[in-house]
Amino acid sequence: MAILTTFITSIVEMLILAGVSYGGIRLGKVLRDRKDAKMQAEIQPEKQI
Repeated sequence: MAILTTFITSIVEMLILAGVSYGGIRLGKVLRDRKDAKMQAEIQPEKQI
């Protein structure tokens, strides 16, 4: 029974870590897209001059 409990605990920990990792990747992509959009907005007026 202890083996089953340890196995379930390990699975839950892996799922939590996977969720945090996925959230970090998504947040990084959102922040990068926001930065790229800001940089593009700054570059566009310079090209029109």
